[in-house]
Amino acid sequence: MILSVSGVVLLGIVVFLFCKKDGLKASHALVTSLFGFFVAGTAVAPSIKAGSASLASLLGGIKF
Repeated sequence: MILSVSGVVLLGIVVFLFCKKDGLKASHALVTSLFGFFVAGTAVAPSIKAGSASLASLLGGIKF
């Protein structure tokens, strides 16, 4: 749950920054969000979740 919430917040910040820099219009952000909701309901969603979890654990294991 924490990974999902933090991932949503991170993606929300990225979309917000794209909108502010005028590189991503509000209509593009809406379409991107709807695409994400539709992908979450498909059979590929568990694979995407597992891949993002492994990427998060990989990045979490990096020591500076």
